[in-house]
Amino acid sequence: MSDDLKRYIGLIRENLSANYKGMFREAGGAFDHPFITPGSDQYADVLWDWDSWLSNVALRQILKEFGTEEGREEAREYERGCVRNYLSGVRINGWIPISIRRHSERKQPADIYAQNMHKPCLAQHAAFLVQQDGGDAEWVREDEGLFGLQKFVNNYRNHHRHPCGIYYWQDDGAVGVDNDPCSFNRPPRSCGSIYLNCLMHRELEALAYLLRRLDLGEVAAQYQSDADDLKAAILEHCWDERDGFFYSVDFNFVDLGPHPRRHIGQLRDWPCLIMRIGVWSGFLALWAGIATEEQAERVVKEHYRNGKTFNAPAGVRTLSKMEKMYNVRASGAPSSWLGPIWGVSNYLTFRGLVRYGFEDDARELAEKTIRLFGRDIERFGAMHEYYQPQNGEPILNKGFQNWNCLVLNMIAWLEGKDAVTEF
Repeated sequence: MSDDLKRYIGLIRENLSANYKGMFREAGGAFDHPFITPGSDQYADVLWDWDSWLSNVALRQILKEFGTEEGREEAREYERGCVRNYLSGVRINGWIPISIRRHSERKQPADIYAQNMHKPCLAQHAAFLVQQDGGDAEWVREDEGLFGLQKFVNNYRNHHRHPCGIYYWQDDGAVGVDNDPCSFNRPPRSCGSIYLNCLMHRELEALAYLLRRLDLGEVAAQYQSDADDLKAAILEHCWDERDGFFYSVDFNFVDLGPHPRRHIGQLRDWPCLIMRIGVWSGFLALWAGIATEEQAERVVKEHYRNGKTFNAPAGVRTLSKMEKMYNVRASGAPSSWLGPIWGVSNYLTFRGLVRYGFEDDARELAEKTIRLFGRDIERFGAMHEYYQPQNGEPILNKGFQNWNCLVLNMIAWLEGKDAVTEF
């Protein structure tokens, strides 16, 4: 390991050990339970869906390295509170908001199917904590939390799923990868996002795991069957053999009615169209364990390693540089995912590389990420939200912690230590 890498690792460890307790927030207002927040002033007192989940994965690594037994026990209520706050008061329809603000009234929209809800990572968050704590899932059962999780997942299954088996966004709001061209400014329910479907596959598997831990094996088998069906649908509809990559799909077709006269001689018999837009989310098929070994090899060789598309000195471009929409200027609401480097895309791509045995590539990406954040801390005393791909210069939002803290999990893996991983 080079001297500069060792120095950056020291700076990152020092920064995270000094600041991680800034994630903790107490109960009160809209929150029945304490919780963890992503950090930075912009996200200071809000509970966010996939942010709290992945921040928690990083927090467990921080506590593993720097925490005491008393500190780990204290943190447990904040961690579980992220899940419990979302499950508080879930109605029979299973709708759960994307974020909760302390001083806002928690109300459902008039039409819960006109906009997106909490991303499918809530069961994964619960399963992660259960797995980390030795398999005890009884706290998930309390206050009908397990029933709430099933209502939530059933909402996705029953109202966000195309007949071909692929899940879609209701609109383009708060989709995580905010301005992904496959969903941004596109018609309602038209985007079968590869990001959404990879998350959903793992969400179904996580719920099945929780049910098995609570001796509900017959119910678990049904959700596991749903996960298997979704995997098959992704392989059928989202894998592109021509390009060797996983893409989102388009459902934006004109409805010709039950007795069409137009094109009567040959009606459309394909359920969706593949959108050949190079978005980093295609790498999530490796993270989720969906890709075959042969597909993973093509994804890595033809796309991850390609400097003309995704591979940059600072990590993984969030949009291929060859796309006409590629743009790295600063923006918020939506945050820019049109090319800038994000800590979360580096980390989840890294996890996919590790899962499929591409250790040299994983090591390279871990070192790039360490240098990115270490250099940022050295120069500015903090991390930022996203960065220029070529030289790693920060673009926006100094003080952003969130999933950037997952760099510590990458460091642990690089050093051959026990690295905490998501479910």
